[in-house]
Amino acid sequence: MLPLQEPAAARTSTTFHQMLERIRYEGAYPTRERAEDVTRAVLTALGRQLTGDERVELAACLPGEAARIFAGQIPDCQLLTGWGFVKDLAARTGATSATVRWDTGSVLTVIGDLAGPSLLDRILTQLPPGYALLFGRAELTQTV
Repeated sequence: MLPLQEPAAARTSTTFHQMLERIRYEGAYPTRERAEDVTRAVLTALGRQLTGDERVELAACLPGEAARIFAGQIPDCQLLTGWGFVKDLAARTGATSATVRWDTGSVLTVIGDLAGPSLLDRILTQLPPGYALLFGRAELTQTV
């Protein structure tokens, strides 16, 4: 018998500080402040890409402050591919694409863990190609 998976809303016991410490560890950032800057930038950018029920459910999985940053964004009409997401964030922050790719992976890996596999699957289905790698998953494609 498979164990029941706890609902996403039950995982909101993680505090913003705990989430930042996980991101700091994942990204090997020297300070909590650096991890927080990166987290705020990535959550803001993700908030411009995700819509619908998945947006609401993801916000419910995040610590309060992270949820406010994410949900406080107005979704863009034009969705970006994963690579477009990285390039856009690099342009907005002035960082290199390589640095932003690292930062994005560090943050989204932790966000994906907080969301859980079921919600993350639905998020990845909604977003254009290229996001799975940013969330630390293999990008699976169908053969023609």
